[in-house]
Amino acid sequence: TEELKEYFSQFGSVQRCQLPFDKDTGFHRRYCWIKFSTPQDVQNVFQKDSHILEGAKLTLKQQSRRRHSQRKNQSE
Repeated sequence: TEELKEYFSQFGSVQRCQLPFDKDTGFHRRYCWIKFSTPQDVQNVFQKDSHILEGAKLTLKQQSRRRHSQRKNQSE
């Protein structure tokens, strides 16, 4: 996790880095989530053609922003 956070911090401010592990094997699940502070930080990552970390080429996908549904209190 620290290596991922350190690598991606060159593109902007990393707010959170999550690397899930398999409870049975103890190995990571070969994917992670990186949350950046600003949309510009995200764009900085995608401007680079390829990303290689510890000899492995990373495949990046941008997750669409989650929308929080608002509950409306209706009075009768």
